[in-house]
Amino acid sequence: MTTTTTEELPATTLLRFATAGSVDDGKSTLVGRLLHDSKSVLADQLEAVERASADRGQHTPDLALLTDGLRAEREQGITIDVAYRYFATPHRRFILADTPGHVQYTRNMVTGASTAELTVILVDARNGIVEQTRRHAAIATLLRVPHVVLAVNKMDLVDYREPVFAAIAEEFTAYATELGVPEVTAIPISALVGDNVVEPSATMDWYGGPTVLEHLETVPVSHDLAHCHARLPVQYVIRPQTAELPDYRGYAGQIAAGTFHVGDDVTILPAGRTSRISGIDLLGRPVQAAWTTQSVTILLADDIDISRGDLIVPSKDAPATTQDVEATVCHVADQPLAVGHRVLLKHGTRTVKAIVKDIPSRLTLDDLSLHPHPGRLVANDIGRVKIRTAEPLPLDSYADSRRTGSFILIDPSDGTTLTAGMVGESFASPAPVKDEDENDGWDF
Repeated sequence: MTTTTTEELPATTLLRFATAGSVDDGKSTLVGRLLHDSKSVLADQLEAVERASADRGQHTPDLALLTDGLRAEREQGITIDVAYRYFATPHRRFILADTPGHVQYTRNMVTGASTAELTVILVDARNGIVEQTRRHAAIATLLRVPHVVLAVNKMDLVDYREPVFAAIAEEFTAYATELGVPEVTAIPISALVGDNVVEPSATMDWYGGPTVLEHLETVPVSHDLAHCHARLPVQYVIRPQTAELPDYRGYAGQIAAGTFHVGDDVTILPAGRTSRISGIDLLGRPVQAAWTTQSVTILLADDIDISRGDLIVPSKDAPATTQDVEATVCHVADQPLAVGHRVLLKHGTRTVKAIVKDIPSRLTLDDLSLHPHPGRLVANDIGRVKIRTAEPLPLDSYADSRRTGSFILIDPSDGTTLTAGMVGESFASPAPVKDEDENDGWDF
C-alpha cells in the first residue's frame, strides 16, 4: 500500500474573481451554472433549490438561488448583497464574489471587486452596453483588476446570432481601451441553458474561444503583493507579561504587502522611528520570514512607542508621509460628498480626521469626459478629490499596492462609509486647489 504526501499533491493556484453587470443580466444564474456544471454543488443544496423553484411555479431549478441567499433577494428576484462562494476544480481554487447589478447597490460591487484579480462583466445580448455596464467597467479599471471578461449572456434569446455578439464585443472593447484596460476576453454564453459556461456550445460553432470556466482555469494569476514594498499595519500590541515571557512585546497584524525577514531594518510610520526585526512569530512559532496576507507578530530590537494604526515598513523603501491626499474615489453613500465636508479617513488600521478641500472633477461615464469642479459627488459618482488630514499618513500609490494605496471616507456622525478612494489614480490631471479657511477645530 502506498501513501501520497502533501508534497506530492499537485499544486493549485487561487483565483479571486467577481461578477458584475446590470440588473437581470443573469449574474446569479451564471454563478449557479458554474457551480452546478462543475459539480461544486452538494446534493442537499440542489434539492433545496429544486424545492424553492417548484414553490415559485418553475418547472426547472432556478440556479440563481444558489447564491441569492437573503429573503429579500429571493422575493424580489435580484441580488442585493455580495455573495461569496468557494469552489475548486482539479486545475485551480476559486473565491467568487457575486455582486449586485442594481444601481442602488453599486457600492457592493466596489466591495466585491476590490480584492478580485478578474472581473466577469455580463451583458444582456438583447440590450447591449448600458450605463451600468460602463460604470462597472470604470470601477474595475480604477480598482486595477488585472483581467476583464465580457460575457454576452442570453444568446439563446437572440437566436445565437454571431453579429449580435460581435457588435457588443466591439463596442465594449473600444470603451475598455479608452479606460485603459489592457485586454478584454469576450465570450458568448447562455447561463440558463449552459452554453459556453462550463461546456462548449453546440449551437455556436462560429465561436472558437474558451468557455468561461476554461478561461478562469487558465488565466495567468500574479499574486504581486508578495513582491511589493513590505507593509504591516499594526493592529494590536501584545504584552503577555507572564513569568515565561516577562519582557515580550510584539506588534501584531496582517501583512498588507511584501515580505519581512528577521534582521530587516524597519521604520515605524508616521513617527519615523527606526529599529531592527529581532523575531517574527507566525501561529505561535518563530519563523525567519513572513509575507503578504499572513497574520504575524513582529518583535523589534528596540523598545519604542508603537500603537494600533502605526505602519511598519522596511527603512530602505519607506513611503513619504503627507497630510494632503489626492485620489480618485467611488462615492457609495446616499448622502452627497461636498467640498468642505468633515470626514474620517481610514487607511489600514489608522483613522484620522480630514476635510474635503476640493473636488476637481467628476467622470462622465458615457464619453469618459470630465465635468470640472462639480462641487459634490452623489451616490455612484466617480470623481477626483483633494483631502487634508489632521495627521500625516504614510500612503503608497494605488498603482503600487492596492492594499496600502486605498482608503475609505467615513461620516463621523454615524459611522457610515461614504467613499472608497484610490491614492494617485486619475483619468486626467486634476485642477489646482484653492484652500478655504476653516475655523471650527477641523482646520488642518
